[in-house]
Amino acid sequence: MRALAQAGDLAHGLKTPLAVIAQEAALAGAGGQAELASAVAEQVDRMRRQMDYHLMRARSAASGVSPGARCQVKESADALTRTLLKLHADRGLRIDVDVPPAHVVRARREDVDEMLGNLLDNACKWAASHVTLTSSLAEDGSATVTITVDDDGPGIPLKMLEAVLQRGVRADEAAAGSGFGLAIVRDLAELHGGSVVLSRAPAGGARARLVLPSASN
Repeated sequence: MRALAQAGDLAHGLKTPLAVIAQEAALAGAGGQAELASAVAEQVDRMRRQMDYHLMRARSAASGVSPGARCQVKESADALTRTLLKLHADRGLRIDVDVPPAHVVRARREDVDEMLGNLLDNACKWAASHVTLTSSLAEDGSATVTITVDDDGPGIPLKMLEAVLQRGVRADEAAAGSGFGLAIVRDLAELHGGSVVLSRAPAGGARARLVLPSASN
């Protein structure tokens, strides 16, 4: 709890200075310094993402994983899909969800939302037109649920598949974002006794496979 309090204090202390810097960047942009404004705004967003990441880690570590935690994958997936379809409405993006209601994982809803939200958001950013989310029960007898997110975008270079799961690393350094989304998924999955693996999707884009303990039994 002490680590959580310290992380919260640090985030609170940085919130106002970052807001001031962001405001100054906006003023610089309005004054004709668009390049400077964009660079500063990008770094402010990066710092905010870092704060969010470390707060998430401290919060999850402090609360631990409750033995009675349960989340229906479909409820989380459907809610996130509705939100992302609205955000990407101008692109005509299609998101297909095939998740049986019986697939329940041993995790809190907010943690599942965080993991699936990052995977779906990443897929939507890179997809050409189509994203799919499916789930399946383990066939090897282990009590796990595998959640797979595919997109039809350019995919991730093979040499980057493991690297992009590290904090601050992006597959495309020219892309927006701070590179913390997939690291958050990895850390939360491991906290719950699961894992996440990246590979090539059948459509040529990226495939993320998130494995979490099942709570069906």
